[in-house]
Amino acid sequence: MLSSTAIFSLLFAGIATAAPAVPVDTRDIHVSNATVSDDVSIAATFSDKYVFYTGDGGHFTSGWPNMDFWGTWDQMWTANAALMRQSCGWNGWGAENSETEIGYIKSALTTVSSEAGIDKRFLLAVMMQESKGCVRVPTTYNGVTNPGLMQSHNGAGTCAGVNPCSQARVLQMIRDGSTGTASGDGLKQTFAKTSKVIGSTGSRALYAAARMYNSGSVDYANLNNGYSSEPCYVTDVANRLTGWTLAASKCYL
Repeated sequence: MLSSTAIFSLLFAGIATAAPAVPVDTRDIHVSNATVSDDVSIAATFSDKYVFYTGDGGHFTSGWPNMDFWGTWDQMWTANAALMRQSCGWNGWGAENSETEIGYIKSALTTVSSEAGIDKRFLLAVMMQESKGCVRVPTTYNGVTNPGLMQSHNGAGTCAGVNPCSQARVLQMIRDGSTGTASGDGLKQTFAKTSKVIGSTGSRALYAAARMYNSGSVDYANLNNGYSSEPCYVTDVANRLTGWTLAASKCYL
């Protein structure tokens, strides 16, 4: 998967590797692996803010935002489409996305969400983590080839160096990362595996699926264990789901 330290420009690091709402305290927050009870006061707001989550990805066990705290699709799309208009240039990846290409991304996420059985908000968050939504994101290599918007496992879809990027290529890139390739798992497969281990199909299993997608393995007690991959990956994804785009990251792992 595309490492934030490998490809993010410093200018764009705040949106590295974005939806209702993030559990936000009135303090500068670090959510530790402590029990969270129903009566904890939480201000649910969709905002460009970073909360450093630790622990197992659970809402009541570790304070991670469950789906009730995620932004709506419209909130997330609006926040992230603004970044997609600039992400290619910011990172030196070629021509900026056109409005047509951005429209292709939106359509592909909706289509593939149904195919994969995964919330399109989650697919959007992972895509932004992997590529910042730049259709011309370079292919990376970390044991296997990771091309395209989802930096998939030896996928066929890529528009690296291609302008314009066709609708078919955009759809293929989203499919490769979401439903998998002949060579490796997509989020559909990693979610099936983590759901089985956790025993539910809620947000905790999705966060664990993101960890497996990024690093190939999951420490279910510590989703910030990146093994040889990006330790901040899953807490970044969780923050994207609650509105994070350009605010400074508070993950310093």
